[in-house]
Amino acid sequence: MDLRELTTIRVGGPAAEFFAPATADQLVETAREVWAAGDDWIALGGGSNLVVADDGVPGTVIHVVTRGIERLPGESVVLRVQAGESWDDLVALTVEQGLAGIEALSGIPGSCGAAPIQNIGAYGQELSSSLVSIEFLDYLSGELLRLPAAELELGYRRSALKGGRAGIVISIDLAVAQNDGALSDPIDYDQLATALGVSVGDRLPVAEVRSAVLALRGAKGMILDPADPDSVSAGSFFTNPIVSAAFSRSLPPDVPRWPAEDGPSATAAPRVTPLESYVPGHLAPRTVSAASGVKLSAAWLIEHSGVTRGFRLPGSRAAISSKHSLAIVNTGGATAAQVAELARYIQTRVLSAYGVVLQPEPVLVGVHV
Repeated sequence: MDLRELTTIRVGGPAAEFFAPATADQLVETAREVWAAGDDWIALGGGSNLVVADDGVPGTVIHVVTRGIERLPGESVVLRVQAGESWDDLVALTVEQGLAGIEALSGIPGSCGAAPIQNIGAYGQELSSSLVSIEFLDYLSGELLRLPAAELELGYRRSALKGGRAGIVISIDLAVAQNDGALSDPIDYDQLATALGVSVGDRLPVAEVRSAVLALRGAKGMILDPADPDSVSAGSFFTNPIVSAAFSRSLPPDVPRWPAEDGPSATAAPRVTPLESYVPGHLAPRTVSAASGVKLSAAWLIEHSGVTRGFRLPGSRAAISSKHSLAIVNTGGATAAQVAELARYIQTRVLSAYGVVLQPEPVLVGVHV
C-alpha cells in the first residue's frame, strides 16, 4: 500500500509490509511479532503529521486503527481512549457532553494515540494539561505499561516518545471537567478571545469555543476539506523557534516574541531520521532544550524573509499555503522530494535573514530537511 493514501499531505511510497490490527489485543500481538522478527518498523496513526519518502518504507508499517472511548469509574471525569480514535471526533464528543479541557484543540487532525507524542496544542491549550497517563507497549521490553503523564517529559511539541523512547501508544487517559453551564477553560489566547469577542481569561460554553476554533482553523486551511486545496498538508511544517534571551536581543525589535518555558531549540542544525538509519519506532528528531528561552513566530520569520503565501519553486507542485505561511501544501501530484526541497529553501531564507534554523514539526521518514 502506498502511504500517500494514508497521509494528509498525500505523499509517500509503499510499505514493504503493512498491518492494521482491529483491536488493542491484536495491536499488541502484531507489534510483538514484528519486533521479534527484527524488522524495521513504524507505527502510523492518522497520517496528519507525517511526510514519507517517495521510495516508501523498506520495513513494516503498523497502522493503528483501534477504536473505543470509555469513562473510567470515579467522581472525576477521566476518559480512556483507544489510540486509533480520531482526535477531533473525541473533542466533538466531549463538547456534546459539556465537558471542558480540550475544546480549544478542536479541528486538529490525526489520531488520539499520536497526540501525546507531539503534545498537540493550539489556541492556548495543550494536551499536557489534560493527559493523565498512556498505555504504552514498550519496544525494548515488550511490556505493556501504564505511564503517567509526568514521565513523558511533555513540552512544546515534544515528548520522551518523540525524543526516542520506542514503542506504541495503545490508549490514553484524559481528565476533563464537568461544570454548570458547560463552561470552557479560561480563554488563554488573544486571537481566540478576539474571535469570541471576550477578554483573555473569560469562560464561555465549550460549544461556542469549539465553533470559533473551527472557524479560525478553517480560515487557515488547517481543517481537512476535500474542497480546500490548502488543507492538503501536514499542518504547520515548522515549529515556532525557541531561542536564548541573549540571541533574541540580537533580532530586529519588530520580530514577535514571547516567553517560553522550554529552552533554546532553533539554533542547532536540524536533525533527520533517514530510512537507512532507523531506530525502530523512532521517527522524529530530538529537540535541544534548556531551562528557559524566548519563543519566536515562525510564520512571521518566513513571511519577512521574502517567502510569501502561495509561493512555489519553479516546476514544483509543492507550495506554501495561500492561507497560512507555516503550511506546505500538495497542490496535486507533489512528491516528497518537492516538499523537502521547498522546506529547505524556506530554512535557508530564514537562516540568511535572521540566523534562525527552523525545525520541522512533522515526522520525517526518509525525508531530508
